[in-house]
Amino acid sequence: MAKALIDSAFHPTEIIALIQYKFTQSSSSSSSVLTRKEKIACWRKSKIRCYEFLNLTSRSFAVVIQELNEELRDAVCLFYLVLRGLDTIEDDMTIPIEKKLPILRDWEKIIATDGWNFTENGPDEKDRQLLVEYPVVIEELEKLDTVYKEVIFDIAKRMSNGMADYATNAAHNEYGVNTIKDYDEYCFYVAGLVGLGLSNLFSASGLESPEVGKNTKLSISMGLFLQKTNIIRDYLEDLNENRRFWPKEIWSKYASNLSDLKDPDHKKQAIDCLSNMCLDALQHVPDCLVYMGNIRDQKIFNFCAIPQVMAIATLALVFKNYNIYLRNVKIRKGETVKLIQKATNILNVIDIFRHYTQVIITKNDSRDPNFLKISIACGQIKQWCQTLEASHKLSSKSKAFNKTSELNLFDAQLFILFVLLLLATTGWAMHLWGIHWEQVVNHLIFFN
Repeated sequence: MAKALIDSAFHPTEIIALIQYKFTQSSSSSSSVLTRKEKIACWRKSKIRCYEFLNLTSRSFAVVIQELNEELRDAVCLFYLVLRGLDTIEDDMTIPIEKKLPILRDWEKIIATDGWNFTENGPDEKDRQLLVEYPVVIEELEKLDTVYKEVIFDIAKRMSNGMADYATNAAHNEYGVNTIKDYDEYCFYVAGLVGLGLSNLFSASGLESPEVGKNTKLSISMGLFLQKTNIIRDYLEDLNENRRFWPKEIWSKYASNLSDLKDPDHKKQAIDCLSNMCLDALQHVPDCLVYMGNIRDQKIFNFCAIPQVMAIATLALVFKNYNIYLRNVKIRKGETVKLIQKATNILNVIDIFRHYTQVIITKNDSRDPNFLKISIACGQIKQWCQTLEASHKLSSKSKAFNKTSELNLFDAQLFILFVLLLLATTGWAMHLWGIHWEQVVNHLIFFN
């Protein structure tokens, strides 16, 4: 906490956000711990273990997943663990290809096989224990509603076969991603399919309309924007582990080898290449904004919006930032907390995207060969922000007007009911006291 406050020393709003988060977390945790423990006590051991693995394998996703509606939460948790298990096989370079390939090709069948587990990951594979205890995932997956299982099995099959294709692609394994088309295809298999799967789970739950699952282009863009931002940020980490995801079609315009970009002698070319990569990621932003504007359930909206606002903040941070070639670069904790607190509705999310798009515009350099294209991309994003903002403000006003109209009608009905009750009460009192309406009328005429 102290380090986070120091990092945000020149950002007062972040300090306020951190303090609010600290006190809110303390007060809410003490009141909710007992309730949560009571709920967990009723869970099966296999379900408890699945959520333990969720927290162990992804601290960031674990938080937003566990805030979802209960039934949807279990489906998304298992969807994540199915894909995490698959990725743990695919990503482990210590597993021989002849051992790995059949698993990737048969992953859809494996996750339906009671008792299956895998113990041959390398000792340094951080998620190897998940595969050792994989029967708990399979057991819980079997208990899911069929509509959720169909989505999970479909995505698992498509993703595992895509991974198998890449595992046997000698050129990819030796030289990395070659063309921009290859780059988009790779990102589709590892992230676009996740977007498709989540959208179909949202629709299957009944919490979102069927249209959310049917609009595949928007769902894919949600995944691609996150994946491409992470690939840009993780240049150095991936290079050190002999992984090359930046497409040669882009980086070859600036260097002979991808590793040359971290050479100080190539600093200008490295920054221009970085701009080109960011430009490629920006193309997905309008689709992401439209997608989030279509989400109606608050918890699903938070689940979708938080990673997206983190991504645009990260992209603005890494843009023109040579430090990504030297060390791990990430947004401040105070900035993260502030974004989480703010990203609760589409108008706030639009405001966040507009702000970070302006940051990119401010950092853009006319000497950059991508200057004009970046300016156009950012201009399009700001135009989309303006259009969507106007649309949602109009919708909000319409809802407010309808609510006011309903309240006015309700008030009128209450008034009529009150008058009727008053007349009935008055009539009853007059009858009790032997007073007739004619006497009252004559009395009023006399005073007039």
